[in-house]
Amino acid sequence: MTETPVTPPARAEMIELAAITGAHGVAGEVRLKLFGEGVEALSQHKSFTAGKDGRVLTLKKIRSDNKGGAVARFAEVAGRNEAEKLRGTVLMVPREALPDLAEGEFYHADLLGLEAFTDAGDRVGTVVAVENFGATDVIEIVREPPPEKGTKTFMVPLIDAAVIEWDTSRLVIAADFAES
Repeated sequence: MTETPVTPPARAEMIELAAITGAHGVAGEVRLKLFGEGVEALSQHKSFTAGKDGRVLTLKKIRSDNKGGAVARFAEVAGRNEAEKLRGTVLMVPREALPDLAEGEFYHADLLGLEAFTDAGDRVGTVVAVENFGATDVIEIVREPPPEKGTKTFMVPLIDAAVIEWDTSRLVIAADFAES
C-alpha cells in the first residue's frame, strides 16, 4: 500500500474577523463575536465580505458591547428583520488588507487545517479551531482516526510547553498533551 503525499494547506486568501450573532435593537444593528484583536482592529476596515455568497457589507459604525464583542451598523442593513437574517454570517477581509505580522505573531487562520503530530512523531489529527476563553489561545484537534468511544476532539493550550513548533504543513505538540 502506498501513502498519498500530504499537501500543506494553502494560506487562507480571506481571513475571518468576526461573526454576526444576531440583531441588536430595531434599527438594523448587529451583535458581533470578534475573532481578532478587538473593536479597534475591526474598525480599521471599511467593508467586509459576508459569508460564502460574497456579499459586501459596508461598515457605518462600530462600538464595543463591553462583553468582549461588538455592535455594528452596516449601510446595507435597513432594519431588525434584515439584521436577524444575517445571524451566523462570517465577516472576512482579504489577507493583504491585514497588517504585516511581527516576529512570533500569526493569524489563527494559518493554524487551521494543519496536521498535528506529537514530539514522538505520532500523527494525532488535524487542527480544526483556535479559541480563546480568556487565559490563552487553545487549539482544538480532531482525532484521526476517530475513536470508537470517547471524544473525537481534544484541546491543547497554545503555550511553549504544549505546542513545540509549527510551520505551513504541520504542528507538533508535546506527547503529554495528546490525550489518549
